Amino acid sequence: MDHSYPYIASLTREPFLFYEMRSTAKLMTEGNSDDAIAKEIVEQNLFQYPTEKSITRMAKACIKRLHALEDDSLVSAIASQPTDVAKQICLYALMKQSRLVWEFMLTVIGEKYRLRDTSFGKIDLNTFFMRLQEQNDTVASWSDTTITKLKQIIARVLVETEYLDNRGADHLNSVWLYPVLENAIRSNGDTAILPAFNCFS
Repeated sequence: MDHSYPYIASLTREPFLFYEMRSTAKLMTEGNSDDAIAKEIVEQNLFQYPTEKSITRMAKACIKRLHALEDDSLVSAIASQPTDVAKQICLYALMKQSRLVWEFMLTVIGEKYRLRDTSFGKIDLNTFFMRLQEQNDTVASWSDTTITKLKQIIARVLVETEYLDNRGADHLNSVWLYPVLENAIRSNGDTAILPAFNCFS
């Protein structure tokens, strides 16, 4: 992850989007151009959104996130692998796209796995954001509403990817990194992120 990346709060508008990412990945693996993919998603209303504008925006967001993977084999895995494998790859895509999620997964989740500390609660999210607000002017300028929303979305991502059983869970589950993703992370030179997936070998 390039740390010159700014922190952005786009996560509030573009959360985990698993269903949308899977639909988009299927079209991408068929070799369609980005424009053709976006057009088909809108015309077929593949995301079942109420307005064309919101579909177009999310289609573009998904295409951008899939490109952030820089790995065709992972895009086709999102399209075709079982849900739990595909969700884990979508998490990696989100981390690649969002410095915020990357750092949270590495410095909070990865660190807990490293210390074999399975406790988890609101305090972990609060501490993470408080520290960021002290260190970074951009994050410091975000409103309380934005920060609250970001915390909720990150917590929801952890539930969707089975790090947590539910929003009120007080401990992290032991996750297992699927080989298709582990191999890609290693060949992409992203081994620094492995602890976020409870992988230390």
